[in-house]
Amino acid sequence: MDKISDLKKIVIETLDLNKAQDIVSIDLKDKSSMADYMIIASGTSSRHIQSLSEQVLEKLKDKGVNDSKIEGKDSLEWKLVDGIDLIVHIFHPEKRKFYDLEKMWSELIPKEKLII
Repeated sequence: MDKISDLKKIVIETLDLNKAQDIVSIDLKDKSSMADYMIIASGTSSRHIQSLSEQVLEKLKDKGVNDSKIEGKDSLEWKLVDGIDLIVHIFHPEKRKFYDLEKMWSELIPKEKLII
């Protein structure tokens, strides 16, 4: 396995161990240059979402992704952990349904629209 695949596995395990719900991984390699993978999960409360984001950030830093950070610190319904080649969105279930990132990023994108 390569480093990014290993990180993806570690992040998913961390989310699962900390009771995240509906964890989904999306391969972005042929869809965007911003990251190789996007992981989306739900938390049960604002405190749970904050805790999950901190746990993921800690794991990424432990594995040498020192430039990783949490976006959306003031939000109670959503956090993004920027792991450079791995992006992790953690949502409140209602906000996740509203944005529906799984549908947006899982669809095939025509090559002329591929550059984001």
